[in-house]
Amino acid sequence: MTVTVTIKGQVTIPKPVRDLLGITPGSAVDFQRNDRGEIVLVPAESDTTSRFDRFRGHAGEGLDTNAIMALLRSEN
Repeated sequence: MTVTVTIKGQVTIPKPVRDLLGITPGSAVDFQRNDRGEIVLVPAESDTTSRFDRFRGHAGEGLDTNAIMALLRSEN
């Protein structure tokens, strides 16, 4: 399938390709280079993790809330 690039550098992904990859409106896609040097379009990994959840558990082992607050307040 051949598509035309717009002046803004955009292309429309043909419906058969969208259907095959499960791409729907609002889907994120990645462009990746394969072993042969070709650029391929793949659905992006969906990250349903909250931006706050990504930071859970990064305060260190064995620290409770009071210890964390003391560190933040420079009480130690």
